[in-house]
Amino acid sequence: MGPQKQPATTLDATVTSALDAALAPVDAELARRYPGDPGTRQPVHTVYVPGEAFAADTVRDWGDRALAALDEHAPDAASFAAVLGLPDHLAAPVHDRVRAKLAREPVEDLRIDFEDGYGGRTDADEDAHAARAARLVAEAYANGTAAPYTGIRMKCMEAAVRDRGVRTLDVFLTGLVEHGGLPDGLVLTLPKVTYPEQVTAMVRLLEAFERAHGLHAGRIGFEIQIETSQAILASDGTATVARLIRAAEGRATGLHYGTFDYSACLGVSAAHQTSDHPAADHAKAVMQVAAAGTGVRVSDGSTNVLPVGPAAQVHEAWRLHYGLTRRALARAYYQGWDMHPGHLPTRYAAVFAFYRDGLKKVAARLAAYANRAGCDVMDEPATAKALSGHLLRGLDCGALDLDEVTALSGFDRAGLEAFASLRRAAPTVVRGGA
Repeated sequence: MGPQKQPATTLDATVTSALDAALAPVDAELARRYPGDPGTRQPVHTVYVPGEAFAADTVRDWGDRALAALDEHAPDAASFAAVLGLPDHLAAPVHDRVRAKLAREPVEDLRIDFEDGYGGRTDADEDAHAARAARLVAEAYANGTAAPYTGIRMKCMEAAVRDRGVRTLDVFLTGLVEHGGLPDGLVLTLPKVTYPEQVTAMVRLLEAFERAHGLHAGRIGFEIQIETSQAILASDGTATVARLIRAAEGRATGLHYGTFDYSACLGVSAAHQTSDHPAADHAKAVMQVAAAGTGVRVSDGSTNVLPVGPAAQVHEAWRLHYGLTRRALARAYYQGWDMHPGHLPTRYAAVFAFYRDGLKKVAARLAAYANRAGCDVMDEPATAKALSGHLLRGLDCGALDLDEVTALSGFDRAGLEAFASLRRAAPTVVRGGA
């Protein structure tokens, strides 16, 4: 073929140059406000343990108690599948992976609680418990027994408890520095936020700590807990949660929904304070939209129905927890709270079933998109990013193995990350595949 004739145009370069100049502030704002997902591992849950109850063996104890619950109430794949309604093709893979996960890495994210779960203690007691928590966390990271992510939930920034919360945070962080430094998996939780100014106060507090210890600015991030109506909708009708993210000045890592405080704030009766209540769905939808693209992750809350007692009662609680977790995953809430060791079997069963059930179809769609092959679904680049993200999350938690993902999709981890357009960091603690 001969040389191609250039198509005719009307606008010259000065027009596009003027557009570039006019939109430069918007381009910079988009890059700053919406950097996208950070690409790090997101834990599938957060386990809350009262500050006075936290011990060196807490993570292992939770795993052992979860395994004991399985041994007692669903000792094999068939019985576990029957309780949860798992299809035959998932029964053995899910059961085996759940047991392996509980033996290897039972807790992905541990929060030592000095707020509601801690209760009333003297100042001397809280000081001692916070100092002990710092020492035990440092030792756990040093000897390889820590959960990949660990930290504390302090008291909130309301006047009545502000000083106590600040002191506990100071004791804990100072203790970590004295015992070797802040671990990479450190996570802090700021509860009961109602105004952006409370988030800004947390930022200033962390800035002061970083300066005092020569840490780089922004080293310490934190989660914001959404437990009040004011955190969702301000008195002027604006979405407060978006302002909370902005007030964090890049330090916010997550938004965690507080099922019971939020429900009570809206007047929902105790019997209906659940994570699938319409009020909960509304709050989490607002959180999800506000956080989209910012790099801040959204976490679901918990259920207070504990799998304890006779087998029938445990099975009923398991079915409830499994169903709520699968529901949350379908709504793109990839993390939630677990309040009892008995919740771990169904947390991992729901997560593993979710990723394994969609493995073949997700991998086939990604392969078809990459190879421009015909398929029964016409996917866009954004969907390819979501498909690869799905596989990466499945790999991170142990639901999937890399060799099977590669065999089905044709991509190794680097290839999946390229589709996801992420620079994914390795988790702090890795103990091998499931």
